[in-house]
Amino acid sequence: MKILELELLSDDIPKTEIFYNRVLGLETLYCDSSTVSFQVGITKLTFHVSQNEKPVYHFAFDVPNNKLLEAFSWIEDKTEIMYVVPPDKIADFYNWNAKSFYFYDNNRNIIEFIARYDLNNATEKPFDGKSIISVSEIGLVSINVNEQCDELFETYGLTPYSKQPKLPKFIVLGTVTGLFILVEENRNWYPTTDKKSKSFWTKILFSYKGENKVLEVLEGNKSKLL
Repeated sequence: MKILELELLSDDIPKTEIFYNRVLGLETLYCDSSTVSFQVGITKLTFHVSQNEKPVYHFAFDVPNNKLLEAFSWIEDKTEIMYVVPPDKIADFYNWNAKSFYFYDNNRNIIEFIARYDLNNATEKPFDGKSIISVSEIGLVSINVNEQCDELFETYGLTPYSKQPKLPKFIVLGTVTGLFILVEENRNWYPTTDKKSKSFWTKILFSYKGENKVLEVLEGNKSKLL
């Protein structure tokens, strides 16, 4: 699975453009008073203005698997990186054969840079914003994770990620190149201890088994399956 377009909300479009330009080194594709879009590798990332909702999302960017430490230093020069378990700031997901680190954007979204060692994406180019491969994960919040999982299976055929067993309140769907992280409402977003997961409007264009599909998450944890 690949996430081709991800649309989210932001309370402040101008500051969002500045952050993604200056901190992540992403060029603006389009911007007006209500929308800003960036190209993040193969993914088009768009923020639409919200009305003081203070939306918070959790999403991940894939980086070349030989560039995680270089990416860490590159980001650390521009913004604070979160602790995972002090004093460590890099998480080792040995079951996934991946490592990652986390930081906030200007909206207090939790951004993850992740290197997946099962993929053949190493590069010798110095790391910068153009090195980011894609948006590879987006957190989806629901009242009942198992029901949401069943709904996505019935509509799209999405199955649990082979490296992550299903848990009652945490299910991962997709493949190593693109994942939907299903979590129960009011769960702490990893690695924070105080950022509770809540559902906000989200729209995703993704490719799965050779077909492009759209998922729109509406208010109240309801999905609009397109």
